[in-house]
Amino acid sequence: MTPQSAPPVHPLASPFTTEAQPASTGGRRVGVLLSHGFTGQPASMRPWAEALAAMGYAVEVPRLPGHGTTWQDLNTYRWDDWYAELRAAHRRLVDRCDVVVLAGLSMGGALVLRLAADKPSATEVAGVVVVNPAVASKRLDVKLLPVLKHVVPSFPGIADDIKKPGVSEHGYTRTPLKAVHSMMQAWPGLVRDLPQVTAPLLYARSSVDHVVDESSEPLITSKVSSRDVTVLRLPESYHVATLDHDLPLLIEESAAFIARVTSD
Repeated sequence: MTPQSAPPVHPLASPFTTEAQPASTGGRRVGVLLSHGFTGQPASMRPWAEALAAMGYAVEVPRLPGHGTTWQDLNTYRWDDWYAELRAAHRRLVDRCDVVVLAGLSMGGALVLRLAADKPSATEVAGVVVVNPAVASKRLDVKLLPVLKHVVPSFPGIADDIKKPGVSEHGYTRTPLKAVHSMMQAWPGLVRDLPQVTAPLLYARSSVDHVVDESSEPLITSKVSSRDVTVLRLPESYHVATLDHDLPLLIEESAAFIARVTSD
């Protein structure tokens, strides 16, 4: 897509980036890479990102291609495009930090697990935080996606699964099928490579999630090779826990985890 034909970007979808403040983090430059989920945008991660930045961490929240524009635009992008953007943001953090932690929501959780599997270095990936990550689904219509994506362009949207009233992640009202099929095609390879994930893992899971079912948690927690795995329950949140009632708990627990895994 040429710049002239590119759709406008939502005003809240701009990438978020801050510099490290080593005086606040034990003298080390600590970076945190946050990835939003499928059909979402950086706005869904911003409160978490701002809280971590205030603690002195260098934070990057990239806008994944096709997000924050239109669902039709997203339908022109694939898993490899989103992963390439995440790798570029990770490289920027590695270049200016002593150590980096990865974190992601939903598809963002799958993306950071993919990166952790591909980057076993303890300085490049000192820890991983996932919030309601998706690497599998029990939905029967998933098996029909190879055909359906050529027949209908989209399904109803999955955005704004949030228990807290009056809060929006500003995601799409439709789910583009070619794009979602690409995401799901990446899952088997990721699940196969989960044993390559050796970094400490903080797994945050909402008690009620109307988007990602329970099949992903046992796959991830049983297959990673991490010896340090912590499961955090979010009892008052739905899928987009990064904007929900449990955000203070997520900030507190993730900050403690980041401080622990990045200490000398």
